[in-house]
Amino acid sequence: MKPTIKTIASQPSWVVRNKNIELAVTKAGGQMAPVTFFRNTAKPVRPYYISPWQGEGLKIGDPVLVPLRGDFFCAPFGANVDAYRGEQYCCHGEPATRKWTFGTLEQVDKFTCLALSMKTKTRPGRIGKGIMLVEGQNVIYTIHSLSGFSGSMPVGHHATLALPEAEGAMLVSTSEFKLGLTNPTPTENPAGGVYQSFALGGKFTDLSRMPLRWKDQSFGDCTAFPIRKGYDDLLAVFKKPSKTPAWTVAVNTVEGYLWYSFKDPAVLPATAFWISNLGNHASPFSGRNRCLGLEDVCAYFAEGLADSVRANRVSRAGFPTALKLSPKTPTAIHYIQGVAKVPRTFGRVVKVNFAPGKATFVSSKRKKVTVNVCHEFIFDSDLAAD
Repeated sequence: MKPTIKTIASQPSWVVRNKNIELAVTKAGGQMAPVTFFRNTAKPVRPYYISPWQGEGLKIGDPVLVPLRGDFFCAPFGANVDAYRGEQYCCHGEPATRKWTFGTLEQVDKFTCLALSMKTKTRPGRIGKGIMLVEGQNVIYTIHSLSGFSGSMPVGHHATLALPEAEGAMLVSTSEFKLGLTNPTPTENPAGGVYQSFALGGKFTDLSRMPLRWKDQSFGDCTAFPIRKGYDDLLAVFKKPSKTPAWTVAVNTVEGYLWYSFKDPAVLPATAFWISNLGNHASPFSGRNRCLGLEDVCAYFAEGLADSVRANRVSRAGFPTALKLSPKTPTAIHYIQGVAKVPRTFGRVVKVNFAPGKATFVSSKRKKVTVNVCHEFIFDSDLAAD
């Protein structure tokens, strides 16, 4: 069968749906948004960001910014300003910017599966993108399969959420991390109209005590967003391998839902926060962009191919910052994103308990919500549903 094709926010997109979810994937860059969870209810949920310059006809030099929205896959992850061993990439690489090829759309029993692919040029290989929905679940299962590649490369997901207007209205938490750092290089360029609030390369152990650049205000909170209007910042937390999925959760206290992601921290050890709160005045951002990237990656921040492949502060601390790819064995990256409705007074998530086919989110206020999700998919290619 064929997916519906629509132009949404200026981008031709494949549209896939089941009873619970409708999602769009741009042909250019494979960027996933809008996504509507709980689509057949009185209060559907649309958590993902779509950049505000869509439809304005701007000349945009960085191709990843042209469709910028939602979640997309990056290889290599990062800016890649300088060529490395003869390879030069645009920001976040070919899968985030070039056109994907439609493969199949299948609906079998409870499963809806979209398959796309891309043959890359700069480093020859093939990337397969599989997006799967399961009837009765407000969950998106994703596999990216990299085959035919040689050498190391930073990769990852670039999930980006829309933020409510009210300051501190989205509460963010992650599973335990072993290392937290602010960006090692400046994100700020006052001459170009870009401003940052974080100290450079600052170490932290708690997201509520983020090292800031000002002496009279040494620490800031990074558990509630939006905050620090007028600044754009980057941080990353790094996790060790575990037997259960690593998680990130954002609770929207205005609209009454939580968004979550599950990953294998042995494959994607870092979660990078892109915190954009009206602090970038360069085009096309133009001082109007507000979003929160919660980006699960294997990379040295967004420093690009060269800095991620070489020894760096993070890899020396025992966390990989690039995946080793072999033409003999495909590399599969499994990822889960989902939504649950919660009371507006639910609070920040402090724990996630996993049981077969279920995950229970526990809040700081001792409230709980349980969702049906095949979290076992993170470690196993089979996707099962009751």
